[in-house]
Amino acid sequence: MGNLASQITNLPNLVTMGRVLFVPVVLYFMDNYSPVRSLIAAILYLVASIGDGIDGYLARSRGQVSVLGKFLDPVADKLMVTSVMVYMVALGRVPAWLVVVLIARDLAITGLRSIASSEGIVIAASRGGKIKTALQLVGLILLLVHFRYPLLGLGINIDYNSAGLVVLYLSLGASLISGVDYVLGFFRALGEAKREAPPTA
Repeated sequence: MGNLASQITNLPNLVTMGRVLFVPVVLYFMDNYSPVRSLIAAILYLVASIGDGIDGYLARSRGQVSVLGKFLDPVADKLMVTSVMVYMVALGRVPAWLVVVLIARDLAITGLRSIASSEGIVIAASRGGKIKTALQLVGLILLLVHFRYPLLGLGINIDYNSAGLVVLYLSLGASLISGVDYVLGFFRALGEAKREAPPTA
């Protein structure tokens, strides 16, 4: 119990839990009619996303990598992304099928990682997965801004919702490609593990 209490109160995990608390606040400020509220939502989401790097850095630099932190960090990530995307469907900013495919892919890979872990196999994050995450972050921030703003120095207006959708579609492509890569990597690792396993009597 004492160990769990110390994990809950260490700085990296407090930062992670703080990111979770940002989620309802971001949802509260999402608005199809107020540019100010939408901009606040985008800024808050960006701050929470930056916190993802901060909690990991703190955990490593302070020697506070914990079991609880390993659980909370991906939960916070998925909660942030999933909540915002689902709410965007309700606001009519993103097609429902796109959100369903993105969430289904993440659930499938999470399940695959769990199976791999039970078999003693570690599936490292792929380059495609990192690209997917980066594109998703940019796309969601643009979608949160939502409104049309002039591009400085060029005198043209940019529809941030349309731009965000384009980036989110790019993240879909990266998501599917990296998903296939994860599945192939899992079966390769599984095959290698079976070949290296000692023969049973």
